[in-house]
Amino acid sequence: MSTQTSKSGETFEQECVKPSTCKKIELIIEPRDKYLGGFSVRRVLPSTERRMVGPWIFFDHMGPAKFEAGKGINVRPHPHINLATVTYLFEGEILHRDSVGSYQPIRPGDVNLMVAGKGITHSERERPEITNREHRLNGLQLWLALPESEEEIDPAFYHYPDADIPRVEVEGVSIRVIMGSAYGTTSPVKTFADTLYVEAHLRAGQRIQVPAAVERAAYVAEGEIIIDKTKVPEHAMAVFSNAPDIELEAIRDSRIAIVGGQQMGYRHIEWNFVSSRRERIQQAKAEWNSQSFPKVAGDEKEFIPFPS
Repeated sequence: MSTQTSKSGETFEQECVKPSTCKKIELIIEPRDKYLGGFSVRRVLPSTERRMVGPWIFFDHMGPAKFEAGKGINVRPHPHINLATVTYLFEGEILHRDSVGSYQPIRPGDVNLMVAGKGITHSERERPEITNREHRLNGLQLWLALPESEEEIDPAFYHYPDADIPRVEVEGVSIRVIMGSAYGTTSPVKTFADTLYVEAHLRAGQRIQVPAAVERAAYVAEGEIIIDKTKVPEHAMAVFSNAPDIELEAIRDSRIAIVGGQQMGYRHIEWNFVSSRRERIQQAKAEWNSQSFPKVAGDEKEFIPFPS
């Protein structure tokens, strides 16, 4: 047994005694379709096979989708507690509004970090100038489970423009460090625990090493990759073991999201609520049903009822 160190300095035990014989992929997750307001997404986490990877408890791939004029994203106000959402687009635009007063279009390369904490309400729609013409959307939305000590912090919203997200080239591979530290670069995006989120663009035949983390996985947003002789197809996630020196190779031009970080304790999930405490979710349900959650500034009239 050996020891690895994550980018945050956290050490963890390596189960494999002979690295050359370690199984590098624990699981490959195929997403399921989930309908949201105006479109369907590919939901990877949580799944029946795996609930979380590090602090990441939710992973949706939105698109690629094409909308004719007059149609598009229209997600009415809805609540969250005890988590943070991270939205990152490859293509298109979404208008974010929330109950702390935020009004923020998110565009490709930007990062929207919304911290629900003790409770927030938000909507995801489009500006009229986007909806009124043919347009496309493609991107990822992830949820982070907050550490138990910070689950009830005040809600907040942070927007990081494209220019602030660091880029690095590693052996010819174009990489963006969206959250955490990897490849000698640290993102300015706020974190609450050891967190890894990297985007990599590989041309066919290119390879990269997967950064060290307690838990980690790679999602193939576009293309196809191979890891330890196992092919990972487009729109699938490979969840890695503790094996060291994991390398992935692009079979064809690929866009990869690598996520991971600190292992969290068990989290309850019901609808849009995530918490370490079941009773906290019951409280949030009652508050939403009585409409005592704060309203979305500028979008107060509509809401999504709690599912029956």
